[in-house]
Amino acid sequence: MKNTPGPRDTADAGHESVSANMMKKKNPHKKHKSSLSPTTKVLSQPRRNIVGCRIQHVWKEGGGHVIWKGAVLDQVPVNPSLYLIKYDGFDCVYGLELHKDERVQGLEVLPDRLAKSRLTDVNLADTMIGKAVEHMFETEEGPKEEWRGMVLARAPIMTTWFYITYEKDPVLYMYQLLDDYKEGDLRIMPDSNDSVPAEREPGEVVDSLVGKQVEYAKEDGGKRTGMVIHQVEAKPSVYFIKFDDDFLIYVYDLVKTS
Repeated sequence: MKNTPGPRDTADAGHESVSANMMKKKNPHKKHKSSLSPTTKVLSQPRRNIVGCRIQHVWKEGGGHVIWKGAVLDQVPVNPSLYLIKYDGFDCVYGLELHKDERVQGLEVLPDRLAKSRLTDVNLADTMIGKAVEHMFETEEGPKEEWRGMVLARAPIMTTWFYITYEKDPVLYMYQLLDDYKEGDLRIMPDSNDSVPAEREPGEVVDSLVGKQVEYAKEDGGKRTGMVIHQVEAKPSVYFIKFDDDFLIYVYDLVKTS
C-alpha cells in the first residue's frame, strides 16, 4: 500500500527536510525540487557509459548538501548530457546533466549493478501500457484516495517497473504496477473511443516533436522554456518535456484535437 502524495507546491522546503525524506523506505510521490536555475561546467574528457549503473553523489545547493543514491535509467538521445535517474526512496524520474551540473559533486558509480528481473505476467504488462488507470493510495488519515492516470511504458533497465503519470500531477513517476494490480490498488479503465489511436497507413511517417524547444505560459504570466525529449510509443501524442528550470520530467499531450 502507498501513501497519498503531498502538494507539489510545498516541495521547496529546504534540503534538511529532503535529507530526512530520503531515509524513508517507502515514500511514494515524494520529489526533490529545485528553485534555482542549473549552473553548468564544461568537461570534455570521454566518459564511461553509466546507463544501468547504480550511482551516488552529493547534491549541493543553497548552502546545504545531501547524498543521493539511485539508478541511471537512460541517456537522452537528443541531449546526451541529460540522464534519467530513479533515486532511492522517491518515485519520480529525474533529469539531470550529471557531468555538467555543478550542484552534482563527487559523482561515483557504485559496484552493485542492478539485478535483472523478469515480469511475472507479460500479458498483463502489455495490456496496461497506454491505458487509463485508477491508482489507489493511502492517506495519512487512513482512507484510500484515488489518483487517475495513464500507464506510459515499462521503464528501461528496471523492467518490472512502469512509467506512469497522473491527471493531478503530470510528471513522470515509476511504480511496480503489477504488484499494485494484484493487490487491488490499480484498476484499468475501459477503453473509450477517444483513446483509440488513429490507424496509420503502411510506411506512413508521423512527425515527431522530439528535440523541439517549447515554451509554456504559467498562470502568473511568466514563461518556462524546455525541450521535448521523448515520444510515448503507446500514445504518440504524448511527450516527455524537460524544462530548463526544473529536473522533474513533465508529461503532456501536445497534439490534442478539439
